[in-house]
Amino acid sequence: MRGPLGAVIGSYPSSDGTTEIGGIIKHNRKCRDVAFLVIFIAFWVAMIVNSSFGFNQGNPLRLTYGLDYKGNLCGDKHAHPGLRKLELKYWLNPNQVYQSGVKDSQFKLSNARSICLWDCPIPSEDSLNWVCDYPEGDIRISMRDWINRNYDYYEFLTPEMRNTSLQLQGPCYPVIFPSVNVYWSCQFIARASNTSLRHWQQMGGVNINEDIVIDKSIHRSINSRSSVLKRYMADIGKSWPVLIVCGGFLPLFLSVIWLLMIRHFVAAMPWITVALFNILIITVTMFYYLKAGWIGNDAISPIIGEHDPYINVSGRELNHLRAVAILMTSVMVVSILTSIAIVRRILMATSVLKAIIPYAILAIFYMFWISAALHLFSSGQVVKNNCNTNCCAYDLVAKKVNCDGCCGYSIHYTPHIAIAIFFHLLGGYWATQFFIACSSTVIAGSVASYYWARGEMSPEIPFLPVFASMKRLIRYSLGSVALGSLVVSFVESIRFILELIRRKLKVSGTTSDGWFGRMGNHTSHGCLRCVEWTIRSVNRNAYIMIAITGKSFFKASEIATELIMNNILRIGKVNVIGDVILFLGKLCVSLSSAVFGFLMLDTHKYRAAHNKISSPLLPVLICWALGYVVATLFFAVVEMSIDTIILSFCQDSEEHQGTAQYAPPLLMETLGEQNEMQRLTQ
Repeated sequence: MRGPLGAVIGSYPSSDGTTEIGGIIKHNRKCRDVAFLVIFIAFWVAMIVNSSFGFNQGNPLRLTYGLDYKGNLCGDKHAHPGLRKLELKYWLNPNQVYQSGVKDSQFKLSNARSICLWDCPIPSEDSLNWVCDYPEGDIRISMRDWINRNYDYYEFLTPEMRNTSLQLQGPCYPVIFPSVNVYWSCQFIARASNTSLRHWQQMGGVNINEDIVIDKSIHRSINSRSSVLKRYMADIGKSWPVLIVCGGFLPLFLSVIWLLMIRHFVAAMPWITVALFNILIITVTMFYYLKAGWIGNDAISPIIGEHDPYINVSGRELNHLRAVAILMTSVMVVSILTSIAIVRRILMATSVLKAIIPYAILAIFYMFWISAALHLFSSGQVVKNNCNTNCCAYDLVAKKVNCDGCCGYSIHYTPHIAIAIFFHLLGGYWATQFFIACSSTVIAGSVASYYWARGEMSPEIPFLPVFASMKRLIRYSLGSVALGSLVVSFVESIRFILELIRRKLKVSGTTSDGWFGRMGNHTSHGCLRCVEWTIRSVNRNAYIMIAITGKSFFKASEIATELIMNNILRIGKVNVIGDVILFLGKLCVSLSSAVFGFLMLDTHKYRAAHNKISSPLLPVLICWALGYVVATLFFAVVEMSIDTIILSFCQDSEEHQGTAQYAPPLLMETLGEQNEMQRLTQ
């Protein structure tokens, strides 16, 4: 049986046997878990080096815009020639686009000749329009004039150039198919202009394939998984004002309001929280239905700018939104039924809540971390493709047809970039857990000072208890906090890796389809979830004992676990139910952030022109997640206050034969009659 903590808390004996007042929390501590603090510092150094690689090699514009046949990024003003405001990728040769879409063809769309334009060309109604290559060599017009002429300088071509153009070898190419701007690429519509095609045939042009394949080839490229992932990451960069407002300032404001309300309207807050939660989750679900096109006519569209209303182009993003809408419907039904069922019991937990505020460091970290993540995701190298295709194009500089430079350019991602991205994600999660753990430990130390001092006016309470607790954390317990946050991050990483392996096995069809295989799969998944929840719960209580006793992480975990097991009934009466209302409060704050995120992203700024996002899905989910993290930081004040008071009460009762000597009357009343407490403790 563990001995009492009288030498740690309150008055403790000096070396000569007399009793001295050394403050509520003993100050003659020593540093704990130093090795893990060194590991954490080394990890941060590696994080900075890893991020600097991303800032040096990455360019977030690659996530939005494509490459031309010279390897230039569309929209890059430093390219040669300068492509400022020329942001749309356009494939010049329609036959190459067709060939890339033919089944079993070795020709890839990435090798088709493409340039960057201001807007997508459309066929003429009474003649034949041309789109010509960048002006250079003997074509002595400026890029500005080339744009003003709608990219057409066919009249300046020599007879040789005109002949090669009729062979679809450039430098000018006919505009036969209409095209629309789909995510900054000109999507061909397999509906050839009869007038343009007739003029082309009259001029002696080669045969142009009109099959639907020409439409599907570009559409398949735009809707590939890698392209969708890049667009999702680009959406984060474009919607940074929304993330700052709805993921930072708004949850900060709402958390403060919620804490003030629960302080002054204790009896009504459970009902208000449940009602608001139900309203918000219904609102978020309806927004997903709107953007999925199941309600109204406001579904997301991959087409940017004005276009023919009869042209319909779909994207993966719409399917993702519909899947999330179905998931949100299930969550909404379960959440509403559950919240209504437990509302009566929630009322029991509201008599021990109080609050203080931690916030700023994590907000600064997230700004740096998201920026570094965008650069890491775009840090591939632009390399020339290795292809064996047989194609020719006129070279204006060499003044001849060149058949050696057919291969296009792509962004190549090496395996070490994937490792760097995974390392960055792990570092972000560990840092988040570390900051939350530091906040929890500081709160626990300051609240414990009030409990063991028998009142707020006691002279034994240190001056500025929050700063005193923070000083003890920085001086003695940072290593223990780093270890606790590492344990959570490690378990979560293992669960994430196992989930990826499970999904890959499921896709490849190597998993068992029998009931035994499915049962084993779901059982292992549930066990990992239970292990993760248990470790989080143990960590939170361990931080409390670290703040009070100054012990190492594992020793503090042992003390906290023993206290919980010995007092499981009284802890369950308040703590479990108290966590429910706090969890609903966090969801109210985060759902409000998601609703405002939807409203901001639905404005004209994010629905057209340069800032158009492919889907509100990821920015809204990030607003939701950031809102939840901010609310967790704020509500951790309340959670840790409850847990610290209850653990201090249990320790107080254990040291005084079942009768707490330091507990205030309100806490005694909340936890039950004195005789009942003595009986449960014994």
